[in-house]
Amino acid sequence: QVQLVESGGGLVQAGGSLRLSCIASGSQFRTRDMAWYRQAPGKQREWVAIITSTSARTNYVDFVKGRFIISRDNAKNAVYLQMNGLKPEDTAFYYCNTNPVINDWGRGTLVTVSS
Repeated sequence: QVQLVESGGGLVQAGGSLRLSCIASGSQFRTRDMAWYRQAPGKQREWVAIITSTSARTNYVDFVKGRFIISRDNAKNAVYLQMNGLKPEDTAFYYCNTNPVINDWGRGTLVTVSS
């Protein structure tokens, strides 16, 4: 099991930027593909971005391509999500986890984008 703590969310105006961080405990982090997920009010949780264990490959859901960038620092057991060009529809709780999900979810971090 890997414990996950997300941070960096907040209130931002449309067009603004935020950088989310996720710190993971446990030695398995470095061998796992990681992802950011989000859950908007009244909607199911969905994946947003994925990064392989060595950062060799990334993938993004269509609605964030060109705006979000996922990265990781295995020396710090951290994964990041740089979010640019934020839109009101990006408002959600954001979570990190392995891909596929094999760990309990953390508390997430709330991103609110005002129009």
